[in-house]
Amino acid sequence: MDHPRPYTDETASELVKRASEQISTLMRQELRLAQAEMRQKGKRFGIGGGLFGGAGVIGFVALQALAATAIVALDLIWPLWASALTVTVVLAAVAGVLAAVGKKQVSRAVPPVPQKAIDGVKADVAEVKERAHR
Repeated sequence: MDHPRPYTDETASELVKRASEQISTLMRQELRLAQAEMRQKGKRFGIGGGLFGGAGVIGFVALQALAATAIVALDLIWPLWASALTVTVVLAAVAGVLAAVGKKQVSRAVPPVPQKAIDGVKADVAEVKERAHR
């Protein structure tokens, strides 16, 4: 009956060396994945931010036109100064509400992270732990 070859220091050291190299390779691959994921998210964020900026400029001009229209319309029934003051107060109140709601949303936002890479590292660590317990 053949007996399995007993473990020796050399065999154990080779296994440790191979495991170390594999873990090192795996971590480099996960870091490359994280970098690629963050680059892709960064590009999308940049494009989206530019589009939001353009929309903001156009929206601001439209709001100015709307305010002027409201002042002219109210001038038909009130003095011009009262019309301008009323429109200004209403716009300031709307701006205050939007700022409060926006601040609440920003505080609830999760910071951008390379979630796929993090999940991959967690899975890899769990796999290594599971195999180490066998």
